[in-house]
Amino acid sequence: NGLQRQLSACEFHPCGSQDQSKFGWTNPLKGSELLYFSVGKHILLVAKKEEKMLPANVVKRELDERIESLEQKENRKLKKTEKQTLKDDVVMNLLPRAFTKNQQTAVWVDTENNLVHVDAASSKRAEDALALLRKSLGSLPVVPLAFANEPSTILTDWIVQEKIPPWLMALEEAELRGSQEDSVIRCKKQPLENEEILALLQDGKKVVSKLALEWEDTLTFVFNEDCTLKRLKFADAVREKNADILKEDYGAAYDEILQAMPMAEKSERMSYYSAFLNNGAIILSEFSLYGKAIQQVEETLQKREFIGESNFIVTIFLYGNLCVSSENIEK
Repeated sequence: NGLQRQLSACEFHPCGSQDQSKFGWTNPLKGSELLYFSVGKHILLVAKKEEKMLPANVVKRELDERIESLEQKENRKLKKTEKQTLKDDVVMNLLPRAFTKNQQTAVWVDTENNLVHVDAASSKRAEDALALLRKSLGSLPVVPLAFANEPSTILTDWIVQEKIPPWLMALEEAELRGSQEDSVIRCKKQPLENEEILALLQDGKKVVSKLALEWEDTLTFVFNEDCTLKRLKFADAVREKNADILKEDYGAAYDEILQAMPMAEKSERMSYYSAFLNNGAIILSEFSLYGKAIQQVEETLQKREFIGESNFIVTIFLYGNLCVSSENIEK
């Protein structure tokens, strides 16, 4: 089809002996030849980057030896352009022996709401993935997400006016920012309802620029004022519950989750239902059963209207991570 043809023009291929890096699209779904996975009006892509690791000190040591040898041989100082030529030659000679580093970035395209979500912790990594998508499609007129209200104002109201959504819980970690860039207070293991903290926020001297949150007793993360999510981590309770399960007994834990799901669906507890499905996938992935885990998450994605938008977002990134982990384990 059209999308597959466009993505194929920028398909990932491993580095050759003289390549320093390669960047392109890889298969999101293990065993599929397609460079994308779609559910309804949602498309999942995975960009893969491979880089040769050449430590700067190794290049410098080899270069210095060559420069010294050539200068002694010709009894003169080399010009800057000659040193650069030597450096390029050193790099080309070292590349075939260099180790490689692989990095994958999931991209979720929501064509229904005209949004592109990039699973990246840095803006540069996100922009690299968007640039690859733009190159593949020919054009990509996207702009950063804009908000009706400043996220920092909303975060501050959550704490001061106790308006935090019921499906989120504020943890004892935050960053308070003042009007000046260097005016920052970082709080850790500190109740945010502390009188001194509330006084700073109520007086308008500070706003909440970062806030640690917990979603449905399942996932913790830090929400930043630019609306990026960092330090995503499954709750200890989820991991501890499954830590002592023997590999051959994974079926018992998985069956327990399967039995609980119909109860959650019947009572219309969409958050619990989504958590049951996703936790089942986590258990499966712990035993390297990525095929079944991916199938489990696909079932969650098919129930978007039931589980709601917030759960859908968490689920689709879980899906991308499982696909990436599956490929890495296979290799």
